[in-house]
Amino acid sequence: MGNTKEEILLVSLHLFAQDGYEAVSVSQIAGELGITKGALYRHYQSKRDIFDHILACMEQGDGEQTESHDMPQERKEDAPETYQELSFVDFMAYSQSMFAYWTEDDFASSFRKMLTLEQFRNAEMQELYQQYLVSGPVAYVKDLFESMKFDSALEKAVQFYATMFFFYSMYDGAEDKEQVKLEFETSLRKIAEELYENEQAVEEKVTERNGK
Repeated sequence: MGNTKEEILLVSLHLFAQDGYEAVSVSQIAGELGITKGALYRHYQSKRDIFDHILACMEQGDGEQTESHDMPQERKEDAPETYQELSFVDFMAYSQSMFAYWTEDDFASSFRKMLTLEQFRNAEMQELYQQYLVSGPVAYVKDLFESMKFDSALEKAVQFYATMFFFYSMYDGAEDKEQVKLEFETSLRKIAEELYENEQAVEEKVTERNGK
């Protein structure tokens, strides 16, 4: 890598994902990089400073993902106007992109593994785990589904995101990762079809009832 600051962040994150944030020392990070602690401190004040910059990079990466797919970057309650014109086709493309981001992007996948490892050891890590990988994504999908006028939006959001979460875990341990991607995409299409079939069935029942 050409940028020492970025290299420090990535190497640190790799170590955090492997051994856990608390277990890794600044000396260990410096040793992995082949530099002195003094040289590292010229870029970051402490291990916590490194971690804070990792979080900032993740926030930026999340923002770039949503922006590139014309998806809202804030919760619906904070910016309802950004949820007014949403396409389910765009949402599906965004979901596939996010799966690739969390599994194939070195920085994002290492961050996910770190949070998975540390969630039971540290209250802050548990909160971040929920924000990035569990309750946060479910709440976001629920907002999107509500804006698309889906009935039982929370239930459908849980169903949808549970599939993504399951395949994250499948991908990590798979020998044939391309096969897991194909299985994920197949499952995603099936869920999309079921969502629309259910919505159409509800609309037909409402129409039938109103016509009586």
